[in-house]
Order: sequence, then structure tokens, then C-alpha cells
Amino acid sequence: MFKKNYFAFCSLICIVFLCNVTASFAQEMGKMDAIYSGVPWLDQNGNIVSAHGANIIKEKDTFYLFGEAHSDTSNAFAGFNCYSSKDLYNWKFEKMALPVQESGKLGPNRVGERVKVMKCPKTDEFIMYMHADTLTYKDQFVGYAVSKNIEGPYAFKGPILLDGKPIRKWDMGTFQDSEGSGYILVHGGEIYKLSDDYKSVTERVNENITTGFESPTMLKKDNMYYFIGSHLTSWEKNDNYYYTSNSLKGPWEFQGLIAPKETLTWNSQSTFVLPIQGSKETAYMFMGDRWSFPKQASSATYIWQPLTISGKSLSIPVYQETWQIDLETGIASVPKNTNKILKSSNKEIKYSGNWSHSDKESKSDDKNASFSIKFNGQQIGFSSFVGSENGYAKVVLTNEKGKIITSVIVDLYSKNETETAVYKSPILKKGNYVLTVSGTGERPNWSDKRKSNYGSTGYFISVAHIEINK
Repeated sequence: MFKKNYFAFCSLICIVFLCNVTASFAQEMGKMDAIYSGVPWLDQNGNIVSAHGANIIKEKDTFYLFGEAHSDTSNAFAGFNCYSSKDLYNWKFEKMALPVQESGKLGPNRVGERVKVMKCPKTDEFIMYMHADTLTYKDQFVGYAVSKNIEGPYAFKGPILLDGKPIRKWDMGTFQDSEGSGYILVHGGEIYKLSDDYKSVTERVNENITTGFESPTMLKKDNMYYFIGSHLTSWEKNDNYYYTSNSLKGPWEFQGLIAPKETLTWNSQSTFVLPIQGSKETAYMFMGDRWSFPKQASSATYIWQPLTISGKSLSIPVYQETWQIDLETGIASVPKNTNKILKSSNKEIKYSGNWSHSDKESKSDDKNASFSIKFNGQQIGFSSFVGSENGYAKVVLTNEKGKIITSVIVDLYSKNETETAVYKSPILKKGNYVLTVSGTGERPNWSDKRKSNYGSTGYFISVAHIEINK
């Protein structure tokens, strides 16, 4: 992954501290009743779910999510987290499955990305794979770690080898075929077959397909392979694309984009596709990351969407902010929205500071600006016109006594302007609450190794409408 950033990095103690305090709570957290994309997710302790570049595997009746832990100050490796869920909506933090090592290739001031875990059919061990590197991305390789327990801890073993040599590529992914064979996918579209114990590579099955093609992701349906990848745009989102083939050895046929042009894959980058097999259908869930540099710990979110697949056609034609999956049948559905909707001009919303108001939104780049609303209900969320001049906003939800229930930072930046949900609270006990949103005077902004500048050019916060679940 060409995410080359030259920011000062903090100590491991600071990394762990920041990851644990990005959300605070003063009562037992409520639960979610659906998959909500593009909004902060909280675990059972009220902390931000930090699991990017992730994958999910199912063991018995439980889903396990593995992903990158992050800090808000550095791209240095901060560990790989493990979460569990029974429904794909609510995530329980299990443990840091692989922490920063005392020294070596995944020690302090190194990079660890794109973590993926597979269960080896031959040994019943759980094998973790990752891209390891220096902070300047000059020592890239695919590494692996091993555990007898799915939650870990995992023991890092170093580079996985082919003919005694590491696979020196950047972004990587994994794929497990229907008969149990395991594969490593790497930057450019190369595919490597794993040995029976998943601890070495036996052959390069497929050569490089094209330049770029990072965040490689694969699924199989009806003997057709679909190979998804992303363009090279640093942390910026782009229009992801895909190839198809009846064989992992190719030839691979370019099929185009997986989402409508200029939606930037609904503002995300591919990381994994989870098949959800039910009694009636098998649903395929696209898992994407909405990166947010530099606040990767507190403000990066997830875009999980049901894929539409027919023949060689694979797409996410419509963005579902909220959707549900019946794990028994495998049928995905979109619930009817019965929430109370308040436009930004509604008098129940109180504004402080300098704001401009229009028919579509209210916005302000005054870092002292805020808006708040008192409401009676059990859940609240709001949508914004995210855009190229927007920054970070602080969102605080309190009960009627003023005690904080949640406090998070949300990212309102988007290269292309669109209206989208940016915050959704957990479902709480019905009562009286106050939601307050304020400017921070900060914005997503970064440079890559080529000194190209990306990100927001302003500090605006915005509200288009508020939704309340009564």
C-alpha cells in the first residue's frame, strides 16, 4: 500500500491510550439493529471499533473480525485487533490478537497492514497474514503468524517464503477456495498458492495483471472468480474495479467498476468479501475502508454493502446506509425507515456561532460553531453534505442529567460532494437526551512519498438532516 506518511509518531503507550479513549461512555452501551455504513461503530465497552484492512471468518456460530489497530498520530504498527459478533451488527472486543513486537519486523516504528486470518483445514491452526514494512515502505513483504486459538495470541513467524525468498509486495489479501486451498493475493494481481499447512508458498499461480491494483480482494460464485482491486491514490478513495476468470491462473477479463463512476466506490477501498451462506441464498458482503488520515483511530469508518452478482457482472449499484442480513436464510434486506426526520432548518435544532443556512444544509467553518438538539427517543443520527472543504466534527451524546453516553470525532470530508449519514447512535433506553455537534478546527490532510497533497482544503462542518428513532 503506497500510504507513505512522514508524521512524527508517538510511543506505544500513547498509541494504546489513544485507541482506548476515542469514545467515552457513562452507561451500558445500547445495541445496533442493522449494518450502518460510514458511521462510527462502538464495541461493548463504548470504544471505537478499530479494525481496518480487515477480514472476517466464521467459526461455529460466531463471526471474528480481524483488523488494524491505529493511532491518531502515526501510521506506525499499533497491533492487530480481534472482535467477535453473533449478528454482524454488534462487535465485542476480544483482544489484541498480535501486538507490537518488542523488536524486529513488526516492532516499534514499523508498518503492519492488511491483516487476514484463515483456518488451515489440515492442521486446524489459525494462520494470520499481513503486509509488513518500514515507515518509508522500503522493506515490504508478506508475513505470517500462527495461533491454535482464533482470538490469539498469534506468534509472528516472519516472512512467508517461496523457494526460500519473501514475497516482496505491498498490499495483500487472502482467498480460500471451496475445496480448502489457500492463496495469497498481492499488489498488481499476483496470486500465490499456500502449502497444505498454510505456512509457506508452493507456487505463483497467476502473474501480475496490471500496474497498481492494490487492496486485492477475491470471491468465488458458481465457479467464477471475481478479483477486486483499487487504484493508487494514497488514503484517498477511488473507483475500485474488477476482473473475472474461470481459473485462478487466468486469463483475467477486465469488467470495469464495481460501483457507479465517481462515487469512489461509495467513498471506500476494498478489503474483503464475506460470503454469508444461508438456507435459501448466499449473500456476499463487500467490506471497504473509509480511511481518515490522520485520525485513523477515531474517525475512519467502514463501508459494508451487499453485492449484486449475475454472471460476470458484480456491482454495488445503490448505497445502502442501513441494511440487514438474515443469517439463517442468507437474505439481505433494507428496513423501512420510520424515523422522525428533521431538516437542518427545523427550529428544534439550536445553532451557536457563525452558520450559513440553505435549503439543503447548514454549514460553518467557525471552529467555535456548534448545533444541538434535545430529543425524546432511543436513537439519533444525522446526515451531512460531505465535501472537499469539510473537516472533523466532535459529536457528544448526553442523557438529560448531562452525563456523556458517547463522544466521537466524525470525518465530514469527501473528494466528491454527496449527502450521507455520518453519525448513528446505539439504540438506548427510551428517554430524554441531547446531541451536540461542534467544529474542531481540524481537517483530513496528508502527503504521500511523491509529495502529492491530498485531503480537505477547509474546516466546514455540516448538517443536512437529523433522524430520531422514537
